[in-house]
Amino acid sequence: MKHSSINPQEVKKFTELANEWWKPNGKFKTLHKFNPSRLDFIIRNIKLNYSISDNVKQRPLEGLSILDIGCGGGLLCEPLSRLGANVTGIDASKQNIEAASIHAENNNLNINYIHTTVEELGIKGSFDTILNMEVVEHVNNQKIFIKRSCELLNKNGLIFVATLNKTLFSLIFAKYTAEYILNLLPRGTHEWNKFLTPEEVYSFLIQNNCEVIESVGINFNPLLNSWNESKSMKANFIVTGKKN
Repeated sequence: MKHSSINPQEVKKFTELANEWWKPNGKFKTLHKFNPSRLDFIIRNIKLNYSISDNVKQRPLEGLSILDIGCGGGLLCEPLSRLGANVTGIDASKQNIEAASIHAENNNLNINYIHTTVEELGIKGSFDTILNMEVVEHVNNQKIFIKRSCELLNKNGLIFVATLNKTLFSLIFAKYTAEYILNLLPRGTHEWNKFLTPEEVYSFLIQNNCEVIESVGINFNPLLNSWNESKSMKANFIVTGKKN
């Protein structure tokens, strides 16, 4: 039996919210506002890595294979598919996959959604880009999770890991203020003890033959009601690794 990083309580939590994914003002409204910034970061790094010119306006990611691990309802899968990528989305929640599949079909998008875990996905070294976006803080064994993710990455491919920094700031603002005061996220979404420092993410990637290319913070501006890239990584941050 393969080791599993799955946390059954976390899967149950998101399963119960499966019908909320595509409601802009629903339980995942923060992800909808968050999405443009993280997409910009992902697409910029992919273009740089694969020398894709900004002059390629239509379907610039044509031919690239992308795996979104913990894809939820497909909020990242769909825009990347529209840009031409061959997208596979996997999730441990069957209801999430069903919600994602229905929405993709309704929008005439050919996305390969699979109800599985990263450990049970029987493929090795088959993806140009792998996304671990806001998922590593919801698994039991983060080291195994990152290891298996890196094994699925092609040589010179990119892996993106987005999570929350384990700081007092994130405990106060990203956890309690966001969930219990501002209602930006459903209560109980995060467990602070599962947050990782950037250095821990760097270590996991380096241990699995991935060079750290770039890391940025993604922070909320309450005055503008928007999320933007930032040099500060004391709360949300994204790390890009490249397979050697």
